[in-house]
Amino acid sequence: MSNTGSPTTLDVATLKELVAADDAPRLIDVRTPAEFETAHIPGSYNVPLDLLREHRDELRHHLDEQVVLVCRSGQRATQAEQGLSIAGLPNLRVLQGGITAWQAAGAPVTTGTPRWDLERQVRLVAGGIVLSAVLASVAFESAKWIAALIGGGLAVAALTNTCAMGMLLARLPYNRGPRTDLDQVVAVLSEDPR
Repeated sequence: MSNTGSPTTLDVATLKELVAADDAPRLIDVRTPAEFETAHIPGSYNVPLDLLREHRDELRHHLDEQVVLVCRSGQRATQAEQGLSIAGLPNLRVLQGGITAWQAAGAPVTTGTPRWDLERQVRLVAGGIVLSAVLASVAFESAKWIAALIGGGLAVAALTNTCAMGMLLARLPYNRGPRTDLDQVVAVLSEDPR
């Protein structure tokens, strides 16, 4: 089964009802382990997007029930939904607005060590590079091309719905949090008493 259209989304109120039901869906949070550790929906499982992309066929065998994908805002969860749909997993939905909408609605979260969201880090690094390049261009005119390169990269990120800077920042120790590997994820998914 391949889904070529928009993912099926659900809002916070609907997810709250589903989570309270006896046959609650499995919640898969595709953010980095550090983001997950900072705040996540109780009962959700962390399967980082990179791990999910690389091992979607293996994970597909452990996700045969209703699955709701969660990230910060819905963008990475939509990418995860596309990958899992290609692998043949039906019954996928994406939490509209992600954990940000969940928290804004006052829904329960499990919290840990606070960290900046990956998207906020991208804005800081991109803005810092552009500002530095513009200031440096006063003395070295060619430094303006660094700002142009970052601007072009951000435009490509918007057009392709990917972010190379975000993927690089996600690999920093600050963003990795606890180590997550395929065996660990499969073990946790297999133990679920659903």
